[in-house]
Amino acid sequence: MHTTTDMATWWQRAHGGDADDLLVAYFSMEFGLEETLPIYSGGLGVLAGDHLKAAAELGIPLVGVGLLYRGGYFRQGLDEGGRQTEEYQPVDPERAGLGREPVTVEIDLAGETIFAAVWRKDVGSVPLYLLEVEWLTDALYSGDREHRIRQELLLGVGGVRALAALGVEASVFHMNEGHSAFLALERLRSLVERGTPTSEAIEQVRRSTVFTTHTPVPAGNEIFGEELVARYLGALADSAGIGREELLALGRFGPDDGFGLTPLALRLSAHANGVSALHGEVAREMWAALWPERNGHEAPIGHVTNGVHLGTWLDPSLADLLREAGVRVESPPDEARWEAAGDVDPEALWRVHADCRARVAARVGLDPERLTIGFARRFATYKRAGLVFTDLERLLALPVQIVVAGKAHPQDGAGKDVMQGIVELARAPRTQGRVVFLENWDIGLARFVIPGCDVWLNNPRRPQEASGTSGMKAAVNGVLNLSVLDGWWAEAYDPAVGWAIEGVSDEADAEQLYRLLEEQVVPTFTGDRDRWVEMMKASIGRLSPRFSMHRAVVEYAERYYLPAHASRRA
Repeated sequence: MHTTTDMATWWQRAHGGDADDLLVAYFSMEFGLEETLPIYSGGLGVLAGDHLKAAAELGIPLVGVGLLYRGGYFRQGLDEGGRQTEEYQPVDPERAGLGREPVTVEIDLAGETIFAAVWRKDVGSVPLYLLEVEWLTDALYSGDREHRIRQELLLGVGGVRALAALGVEASVFHMNEGHSAFLALERLRSLVERGTPTSEAIEQVRRSTVFTTHTPVPAGNEIFGEELVARYLGALADSAGIGREELLALGRFGPDDGFGLTPLALRLSAHANGVSALHGEVAREMWAALWPERNGHEAPIGHVTNGVHLGTWLDPSLADLLREAGVRVESPPDEARWEAAGDVDPEALWRVHADCRARVAARVGLDPERLTIGFARRFATYKRAGLVFTDLERLLALPVQIVVAGKAHPQDGAGKDVMQGIVELARAPRTQGRVVFLENWDIGLARFVIPGCDVWLNNPRRPQEASGTSGMKAAVNGVLNLSVLDGWWAEAYDPAVGWAIEGVSDEADAEQLYRLLEEQVVPTFTGDRDRWVEMMKASIGRLSPRFSMHRAVVEYAERYYLPAHASRRA
């Protein structure tokens, strides 16, 4: 992570006198910082890690709170039949740069008292606190529903208590997805036990809480049975002056629904956002019933489009080339002079990119000169990893090669089925040297592979992709996006920087994908290098400042953190 005096003082320069006592506590179930600390599964965790890195570089007062999973997230393998296998390997705290804090946190889990250790990892100037209970934080997203609610209570309730034990007085709490929603109940309990009336305590908590939702599909939002909730949250709610029915109502969306963490988080936060403009619209419509007094489009959910940490995701050779042209790669977007990317020497840019492609090709056994398409992300079925293989004859007639990677959730049988089909295809004699599947996709592999692709493919079912940060990581490296107009690409798309698929149906989208490859992508790559390089330069210069994590965190600070801080005791 880059740190400079200039970036570290952005907060002081812009808002130093606005809120001297502001401190944001950023809670997330997972954090993706580096491959030595595999406590992340995909985009949500990498986003959280990038958030901490950018906040540190900008000087924003913030601490992170999460869990230390000693088994991490699984290491992926493939068996003889192409089926995903999972192996959990112990996390080494010392190797990961963790230090043990001199506090122990006590929480009650359905009448059982547990004690959590607290670890610390410094991300620049931002401390990340990770709670650990050996038998409970065994692995990320492991176990049954009871195990999950216990983990999330440890994160939310234990996380708030850990900050108190450490003497960290946060003024704003940011919940990254609903996993950490129980922190609001713990804060209520603390206020009520100190003498604040319950109704006033609820308002204090709401005004000082920010909630970011990431899931545009109702079924993807976490729901627990009411008996489980009553057993694990009943005593906590009683201490906050909240009865059983009132507690259950806080998490209920419809009259017959279970206890949802997203409704709970939305009801107990006055500041909520989706993670792209389109996702904000989807979220307002999806959760409108929580505010029956408003028209649906007026539901109080805004948006901050996600970003990526350029210091992590920009290829070092490309970053050097940009600096030579006058781009201040590590600076906040409004100070970085990204327009200077247009002055980069085209031949030098092509050489840097061709070297990246050649390194990837050498590692995976592909042609270093052939147009390389990348598709790497979680194997959730809505992402349609198999769409590009719908008509294999048509695909193989094109001078392209495809790199596929990603993990399926251990309990996602449908996602594993899709992956197995692609692995079998990649192993077939007719696709040798044309299609490869890379095992165990992680931060390190992503940083290596993404800059070595020419085209980044993303074809989710619209509008189920809330944002889609892998395409941003590609764009800042001059890798041209070929994507459904969903998530971030609905905002970013311009014919000067990539290609768009409308997102109508599986059949229509596959046809449009093939036609774009046949009529535009391949002819430009093979026959008009000047045009291709100009598109690369436009992608880098136009999209890097718009989709950097610096920009996103600045928006959070100015549109959410400062207002929440100012109104917390209003």
